[in-house]
Amino acid sequence: MLEKIIQSCLNNPLVVGIMLTGAILWGIMVAPFDWNLGNFPTDPIPVDAIPDIGENQQIVFTKWPGRSPQDIDDQITYPLTTALLGIPDVKTVRSFSMFGFSTIYVIFNEDAEFYWSRSRILEKLNSLPSGTLPSNVQPSLGPDATALGQVFWYTLEGRDELGNPTGGWDLQELRSIQDWTVRYALQSANGVAEVASVGGFVKEYQIDVNPISMREHGIQLTDVFNAVRQSNLDVGARTIEVNRVEYMVRGLGFIKSLEDIEYTVVKFQNNVPIYIKDVAQVALGPAIRRGVLDREGAEAVGGVVVARYGENPLATIQNVKEKIKEISPGLPKKYLEDGTMSQVTVVPFYDRTGLIHETLDTLNNALRDEILITIIVILIMLMHFRSSLLISAMLPLTVLLVFIGMKLFRVDANIVALSGIAIAIGTIVDMGIVVTENILRHLENEKGKTKDLILKAVSEVSGAVVTAVSTTVISFLPVFSMIGAEGKLFKPLAYTKTFALVASIIIALMVLPVLSNALLKRRGKREHRIHFTLFEQLPWLGNGIVILMVIFILTGTWSPLGYGKGFFFNLLFTLLLISLVMWTISGFIKIYPRMLHWALSNKKNALSLPTFVTALGLVIWLGFDSFTGWMPEFVRSSRPFVSMRHTFPGLGKEFMPPLDEGSFLYMPSTMPHAGMEESIDVLQLLDKALYSVPEVESVVGKIGRVDSPLDPAPLSMVETIVAYQPEYGVDENGKTIRLWRDHIRSSDDIWNELVKVAQIPGTTSAPKLQPISTRLVMLQSGMRAPMGIKVKGPDLESIESFGLELEKHLKNVPGVKADMVFADRIVGKPYLEIDIDRKSIARYGIALQQVQHAIEVAVGGMPITTTVEGRERYPVRVRYMREFRDDIESLDKILIPAPNGAQIPLGQLANVNYVRGPQVIKSENTFTMGYVLFDKLSGWAEVDVVESAKSHLDGLIQKGELVVPNGVSIVFAGSYENQIRATKKLAVVLPLALAIIFLILYFQFKRVSTALIVFSGIFVAWSGGFVMLWLYGQDWFMNFSLFGENMRDLFQMHPVNLSVAVWVGFLALFGIASDNGVIISTYMDQSFKQRKPATAKDIQEAVVFAGERRIRPAMMTVATTLLALIPVLTSTGRGADVMVPMAIPTFGGMVFAIMTTFVVPILYCALEEKKLLYRNRHFKSVLN
Repeated sequence: MLEKIIQSCLNNPLVVGIMLTGAILWGIMVAPFDWNLGNFPTDPIPVDAIPDIGENQQIVFTKWPGRSPQDIDDQITYPLTTALLGIPDVKTVRSFSMFGFSTIYVIFNEDAEFYWSRSRILEKLNSLPSGTLPSNVQPSLGPDATALGQVFWYTLEGRDELGNPTGGWDLQELRSIQDWTVRYALQSANGVAEVASVGGFVKEYQIDVNPISMREHGIQLTDVFNAVRQSNLDVGARTIEVNRVEYMVRGLGFIKSLEDIEYTVVKFQNNVPIYIKDVAQVALGPAIRRGVLDREGAEAVGGVVVARYGENPLATIQNVKEKIKEISPGLPKKYLEDGTMSQVTVVPFYDRTGLIHETLDTLNNALRDEILITIIVILIMLMHFRSSLLISAMLPLTVLLVFIGMKLFRVDANIVALSGIAIAIGTIVDMGIVVTENILRHLENEKGKTKDLILKAVSEVSGAVVTAVSTTVISFLPVFSMIGAEGKLFKPLAYTKTFALVASIIIALMVLPVLSNALLKRRGKREHRIHFTLFEQLPWLGNGIVILMVIFILTGTWSPLGYGKGFFFNLLFTLLLISLVMWTISGFIKIYPRMLHWALSNKKNALSLPTFVTALGLVIWLGFDSFTGWMPEFVRSSRPFVSMRHTFPGLGKEFMPPLDEGSFLYMPSTMPHAGMEESIDVLQLLDKALYSVPEVESVVGKIGRVDSPLDPAPLSMVETIVAYQPEYGVDENGKTIRLWRDHIRSSDDIWNELVKVAQIPGTTSAPKLQPISTRLVMLQSGMRAPMGIKVKGPDLESIESFGLELEKHLKNVPGVKADMVFADRIVGKPYLEIDIDRKSIARYGIALQQVQHAIEVAVGGMPITTTVEGRERYPVRVRYMREFRDDIESLDKILIPAPNGAQIPLGQLANVNYVRGPQVIKSENTFTMGYVLFDKLSGWAEVDVVESAKSHLDGLIQKGELVVPNGVSIVFAGSYENQIRATKKLAVVLPLALAIIFLILYFQFKRVSTALIVFSGIFVAWSGGFVMLWLYGQDWFMNFSLFGENMRDLFQMHPVNLSVAVWVGFLALFGIASDNGVIISTYMDQSFKQRKPATAKDIQEAVVFAGERRIRPAMMTVATTLLALIPVLTSTGRGADVMVPMAIPTFGGMVFAIMTTFVVPILYCALEEKKLLYRNRHFKSVLN
């Protein structure tokens, strides 16, 4: 069937050309990269920096202004949680009860559809039994988004025509503009779920009543309420018709000014009106606020744009920017005293567009460099320009077809998904190399029509190529089976990798033959042909010129040593690197037949090195102790064994290498008792200190919460986004310069500088966090750190005290960063509890509700109505004057009206007690809990640190040094849970995938032995991957300088933990290793069918013949993969943190895969010799 497909394509080149052109145009149209295509229509794939791996969750948000966390938890959070737990597919209900509101996260199973889950919650909320919640409380569903959707933050600032800051606007003016102009305009942008405001002051009409004046006039608070409510009303009186003209009738009565309130009549006494102004002071003032925004030490007003679930974040941000551009000319402006015109301007301070483009650029650059390197390698190896064009065309064509697959299967583009293309370079190129090299060999060695020879050559390897790709696709079956966060993270990569493999097969078997027939066709002599005598005499000269040109281009685009070294040294390094690899590969190809002859004659000696590498790989992976645990203790404690355990401790485990987002999220906490003014002072001091670091570009901090259900932050929580400059920039003359100080070599160094300057009394330490990764961690675990302990218990005091005990002991755990251990201070907020004496109020005939109502209004105030001022709405609040409520003693003087008209001081009816209470109450599935957060030391893996902490605490509990109180339990939580779940899943699915691959190989070769031989080469390559991971962590490896650049720094060598990203790299290596094994085994089968060897020597000759045929394409694949991955390994752009760990196993495996060119032939030869020996013995026994 494959031969018929290939023949059909060769016979219909026009059809293939049209389909190829259509595919190219379609791929360009849906490409996620920001290509300037002019008027060409585009429909790009949705793009984000990394996948949304948060839980499938919805938010139920309930406001109850003025209520304490305990009241919120008892009367709202707990009843709602018990009701929501009964919804189908609910996995966990996590809640936060804070001052004035309740936030409940309803986490659904992964397979629950997002909007279906919202409808189920609405059904449940609408069917709550009467009395479940307080009468004036209404829960609502949060926006259809997650906190990861916070893609765009901005501030409002006054600026002149040139964009220079001018000021001139107070915080209340800016907040009104944000709330009533900017917010709704941006919310109308396509893809936006919510625009939330933060900072500044919300304007409020404040009626501060004087209890003494009220008593003198015999006026109660209810009289004031009724008077104000009745004076804020518009009415409509339908229409009247006069002279056949219809008039609409309106009665105007909305409050428009302070005077409207002041002259509102409360009571008419002795024909004299008593106005509001007679018993109260009326003024405009700020409403109570629980969040502040600060920019580099000055208070600011801003907002956050949240992208809707499932929308394209990049397109959403672009829509928001278009809307900002649209509304900017109409934003308010004023002229300052000095004549300067100041206009309100939207100034972004966090824009994910930059991160998205930078990650895409990193991948775009990697693909570009891979294409250039492919051209160089193929030209050097084949010295055939046209064939190098064919093979190099595989990459861009495959990438465009992958984009089409992503669009059809709705796979979003991000650094992880697109990395599947970058690490597939070896397999993609291998397909083209195998097919093209075989075509060239047939054209050089055989006579006949070009088309027939191409058909024969492609058909000869088509079966092996399809089998090799099938095994690689199946090798990614474990990734497709992943669930949870790891599934959301790596399934897109598995899709893109699969698309790339399928696309490479389509191009290799359907497009390359047609292009080969056009480019490689034998041409007869032409009379008018132009002769280039020099090139005809020196055929390598033309290819050499092209190679040098491509190397020059590669040097300019790659600059491996950095821009600071200049073009010459970068060119020298590139030439040296390519020359070293290609000289080694070319020399190996030349001596390979002799080496293979020796290996076939000395099989045991030849196999000893691959066996040693395989054993070494296992020891590196699992650790030396895993293989010596059965030995006696005196042997294991001997110096050689201790040294081996230290050298080979086993690879650490983590979920995901961190992505460098180009900004930090600095999140310390203030003390729970800190008030708003103290919190603002701390925030401003902190922002100024952080901004003093020279590498920092901007600092915007927030304390408290944004006005959104997505941000349940207490007043003590600081969130400061610190954006730092890129390492290199361009000066005024266009020259590339380094922007960091000399001793700052990485973002870790910048973080250390931030920690040094941010030591402010009254704040806790902060773990190293970044905006996106922090949102993901908080979405998954509810914590603001990558790892921690959830402490559940019967009451808040028990949870806090045990959490403090854990904090003390965790500081002594190996691998834990002691200064980053922090237990929640749960019961630390000062409370004033007014304990009403029921007997005392009964003596005066006062109902308890009357007392509570008076307390609520007098101290906190009560919003009684809302003004309507055009599009704007502002609350009107009634409360006591400040001097009657600004200290504890004054609370005793609050007057409570009695039925007989007397007003009784509160001190006679209640006791005011000072107690400590919670600032926030956290719970999970109705169980109250607190967190103990901690972070790992540099060089430690997350899973290893958690296991170390578990072991340490278990030991303390067994010794009796740590006593767990009754009813208290602890659970470790964090992103490491994803790694453990993924490992368990892989342990089941990986053997199944290997079994399926074995069956595919068996169906290809019809022999169990050959399938096992192919597997042997794969294991050697895998071991090479583990060896390279181990070498990356050794200080001596590559620790030398070249042209003033240390090679360990250049290749970013440091200890690498086993993460899901690394395992994906191993699966990619599986594909290349299996390709080589399958194709060389296919060549050997064909060689044995042609030669029919009768002696051991004939068998060895047949094996060598097949090896010689395969060695050149095999080494071309090795050289291309190694050199193409070097730009990835040296990449420092955004997203390189994710790509590099994927590339290391593939790079290491390909270095050691050279041995597989001996392993497979040796084992194949040994098997055939054994068969021959068996046949000879059987023949002799028959003769006898």
